[in-house]
Amino acid sequence: MRRFLIIISLLFVTLASWGQTDSVRLGYVVRGIVRDAQTGRALESVHVSVPGRNYASVTNADGEFILKSDRRIDAVLCTFVGYKSQWVAASEYIKVKLVRESIELQEASIISGDPMAIVLAAASRLKETYCPEPELLECFYRETVQKRNRYTYVAEAVARLYREKNDGRFFYNDVSAVEKSRLLVSQRKKDTLSVKTQGGPQMALNCDFLKIPALLLAEDELALYRFDMELPAYIGDRLQFVIKLTPNRDAEYPLYFAKLYIDRERLTFTRIEASLDMRDRAKAIHAILVSKPLSLRFFPEEATVVLNYRPVGEDGERVRLEYFRSTIRFACDWKKRLFKTRYTAVNELVVTDVRPEAIPIPRKERFRSSDYLNDKAQEFQDPDFWADYNIIEPSESLEHAIGRLRK
Repeated sequence: MRRFLIIISLLFVTLASWGQTDSVRLGYVVRGIVRDAQTGRALESVHVSVPGRNYASVTNADGEFILKSDRRIDAVLCTFVGYKSQWVAASEYIKVKLVRESIELQEASIISGDPMAIVLAAASRLKETYCPEPELLECFYRETVQKRNRYTYVAEAVARLYREKNDGRFFYNDVSAVEKSRLLVSQRKKDTLSVKTQGGPQMALNCDFLKIPALLLAEDELALYRFDMELPAYIGDRLQFVIKLTPNRDAEYPLYFAKLYIDRERLTFTRIEASLDMRDRAKAIHAILVSKPLSLRFFPEEATVVLNYRPVGEDGERVRLEYFRSTIRFACDWKKRLFKTRYTAVNELVVTDVRPEAIPIPRKERFRSSDYLNDKAQEFQDPDFWADYNIIEPSESLEHAIGRLRK
């Protein structure tokens, strides 16, 4: 059965302990904030990395980041779509101002060409450009649920993702494991209608369009879309084709409104933004919802994913998953009640390190798609829980919510 994202509603969250493994001591820490140089606006989801190392993270909603390493950090690299990449000398606290990248070439020479042919050409090279060898990634993962504008659920984890070699098969045994995790849930009775996200860190693997082309990038799937060339953009210092996909045929399942970023010279995918077509509500519900109480009515409003892919290797001809974010907005109400309650569920994962040896994850440690992170996590008790891991720094609003949920 084809599904986009999966949630289950009206489940009571229980707490359980979960095993932990030791990590490399990351004793060197750099914090900072990234803003737009012209407007001063904080920039969210900027990729921040340590040169010469695999350690990385992204900025939070306030533009802030924290980056840790097992050796002294001399500089960090900040990369964001539409902005010039910037190297910044490290200090205890860095203030980074990113400058928008201007396109100096003639527009006609940049955006000319058949957009469908460009996408098909890039898709045909996936066996060589995406995961041509097995890899083991260390990641930080967070999932949150908001009821209206108030957080009712926060779960975080350090996870490992094992990616099999990409050989063009439809099915892959890409798996994940949780090394360390914690959880906070609202204890208010009115918040017992909770959302549990099925799949946890496994969602980033199940929604990976490059590893599973049948979701979007297979030739028969692409035949269901209209292709439009948009204005080009830079990611880092690389010029990108930007191609918009719009459903133009009917299918048994909901399609996507998508935007593909493709490196103009290398023909590698660097970013995918996809939003589930909500025009047929019955199809959207079938794609999103697994189960609910009979008396509960479910109204999907938005289901989107963003995936960033990072060039690797000396020539940059290959890409690796860098960042994943899914957002589901929906409303629920009970029959005979007048008003709906709106919810937002967000799942976010960033690759923070690459293990030197791609050792498969043992079967007994694997996090299955049917598992729930909130059944395996510890409570938010240790204030130094993430001391030896790179994480996505909590935003001010999330920190405030954590404080409220702890009470």
